[in-house]
Amino acid sequence: MNSTTTLLCSDRFREHDTGEHPENGRRLLAIMERLRGAGMLDDRAIIEPHAATVEDLCLAHDIRYIELVHEVADAGGGYLDSDTCISPRSYEIARLAAGASIEAVDRVLGGDDLHNFVLPRPPGHHAMRAHGMGFCLFNNVAIAARHAIDRRGLMRVAILDWDVHHGNGTQAIFLDSDQVFYISLHQSPLYPGSGRMDEEGVRHGYGYTLNLPLRAGSGDAVYLAALDEIVEPRLAAFQPELIIVSAGFDAHQSDPLASMAVTTEGYGEIARRMRRYAEAFCQGRLVTVLEGGYNPDALARSVETVIHVLDESDLEKEHES
Repeated sequence: MNSTTTLLCSDRFREHDTGEHPENGRRLLAIMERLRGAGMLDDRAIIEPHAATVEDLCLAHDIRYIELVHEVADAGGGYLDSDTCISPRSYEIARLAAGASIEAVDRVLGGDDLHNFVLPRPPGHHAMRAHGMGFCLFNNVAIAARHAIDRRGLMRVAILDWDVHHGNGTQAIFLDSDQVFYISLHQSPLYPGSGRMDEEGVRHGYGYTLNLPLRAGSGDAVYLAALDEIVEPRLAAFQPELIIVSAGFDAHQSDPLASMAVTTEGYGEIARRMRRYAEAFCQGRLVTVLEGGYNPDALARSVETVIHVLDESDLEKEHES
């Protein structure tokens, strides 16, 4: 098992060409340059992922929608809505993002990694079963969670979404499921307008959605209190076999698309709790998947801090042994 956090990433993710759109290839370039400059890519496992198949995508999406994304890309690109664009290579690269998330789950469940971090584009948590929105084409985390349940035999997967925007796509996909516990901490009111506390799931899934809408200006103390006082007890009751994190960094105090006050150090403390939850409830099994974050410098510093925290868990175990 790798002694540091494995990264699943690819230079090809920059081929999802969005031009000057806030969600652009410079985001990942900033992250990799920051990690390289800090020496954090030395002796670290870096996995070049494989693209998801159409069958993989169908775990969370309707085939007609998948075909639509393919058709628009083949026709030279276009817009699914006012802020979700498709370039000629976007279908292939969005499949790569979903494939990376599936591979991350397989590596954790197979014992290759205790935890890993997927750095994909485009992000995924707004993508609904039959349409994309909010910069997202395919729902990477939802596909990965469905893969863990349908193909790898898990019964309970927790998805913890700390992106500043509510993950309406992920919530909708699992709204009727008691096998996936979806938890979201997000700014409210803010796009996409969903994520009220009374959205708790339906039928079999009632009680398996936990929304924690937070006021603009909320910072580290508010997030950490919500995790300690509300999220941790609910996770303990659910007893997940795997935790997947939708890791958006747009609640950072420097992000241009929201109004929150989380610091770089605060993201480290949030990650420390994710690591603790995984160690307490599911043998350390933790998959982290990048979502938003639109100030490249703040994004890169925050990802670096999170990876440092995830690496610490392995170092601590080595010292204990």
